[in-house]
Amino acid sequence: MAGSPAAERGQIARRRLLEAAVALVPELGWSAVSTRILAERAGVTPSVVHYHFPSLQALLIEAVLGAMREVAVAFEPALEAAGTPEAAVDALLASVGEYTGTDPMSLLFAEAYLAATREDTLRQGIREILTGLRTRFGGWLAERGVTDAEATAEVLFATVDGLLLHRALEPESGGGVIPAVLHRLVR
Repeated sequence: MAGSPAAERGQIARRRLLEAAVALVPELGWSAVSTRILAERAGVTPSVVHYHFPSLQALLIEAVLGAMREVAVAFEPALEAAGTPEAAVDALLASVGEYTGTDPMSLLFAEAYLAATREDTLRQGIREILTGLRTRFGGWLAERGVTDAEATAEVLFATVDGLLLHRALEPESGGGVIPAVLHRLVR
């Protein structure tokens, strides 16, 4: 049974608000996104923001965590296809290869990490995503005999985050040396 036209319009407005938030956070910065700017970008009135979400912060958190989960899930197929720990490291690096450090998704992550230092709900949500990634990848590494597999996964993900931050500052940094260094961690 299909939902009512009003319910469908509500779901469309809610989705547009979340999409607008994901676009605006990297463009303007977390703290510069206002209810008015967000509503304007989504093509709704400001009152619609507070109809669908308890606060602007709640909307931003839901939008950003949703985008971060999508990025995390995108690594899963690459991990499944990897036969060795070294191939998994290559897959991890390839999964972030499209990010320049200054592209919208990289900026979204940077803004979210910074905002998470002041926002407990966001910090907890990011922590859950990272814990899930580390646990999944750590388990995969352990099945293949990697010592201290979960700690190794934690270091690998933290390294990739750091590499993306550095890429924004030094686009020419890294190069072909990084995979060889990270391969040593999983041997």
